Amino acid sequence: MSDQPVASRRRQQHTGQPRRIPSQQRGRERFEKILAVASELIESRGSDGLKMSEIVEKAGLSFGALYQYFPDKSSIIRTLAERFNEEGRRCVEAELAEVTDPAALAGALATIADEYYAFFRREPVMRDIWHATHTDKLLQQVDAEDMEFHAQALLAVLARLWPERDRGELLAIARLTMQLLAAAVRYAVSLDAEAGDAAIALFKKMQGPDIGRLLL
Repeated sequence: MSDQPVASRRRQQHTGQPRRIPSQQRGRERFEKILAVASELIESRGSDGLKMSEIVEKAGLSFGALYQYFPDKSSIIRTLAERFNEEGRRCVEAELAEVTDPAALAGALATIADEYYAFFRREPVMRDIWHATHTDKLLQQVDAEDMEFHAQALLAVLARLWPERDRGELLAIARLTMQLLAAAVRYAVSLDAEAGDAAIALFKKMQGPDIGRLLL
């Protein structure tokens, strides 16, 4: 049974979104405290074991204060996922911005794979959330939006380097490339560090020639 008060359950909006993002300092501090406590709990027990009652206890808040910002635990997990995704997007944008010719493209994609792999190795909370995506529809939506962002960023580069190519074909290449990169990172982080490092190194050797053949 849910650990929330009945009245709060009735008020819930099952959108996976925060109820509101505070603008005043005190509210922002509470908002960040909730996310920090949730991260600690996810790191120790996993997102499946996250309970609103434990967040209330460890954050030193009332249920009312918690539900003022987050209607349910899905909204907390989604907020954390979107924050991690923002960091990943900055990495992708920075690397792709440096691509000025076809020869640099494979190197940029290899660096993105390295950065994502290192990111998930050092962030057990995001690793747990990423694994939870398989069974959570709200997280699947977040993941799909994030993948499309990366695909569109890569498409912009491909269209600039190969302006004569059909845009639909380039979009298909961009989407598949980013999906394969994400799948390789997911697989690598599921292994121990040594095996994961080897898997990423192998993927980078494969990816460069593969995308090169597609763009001939």
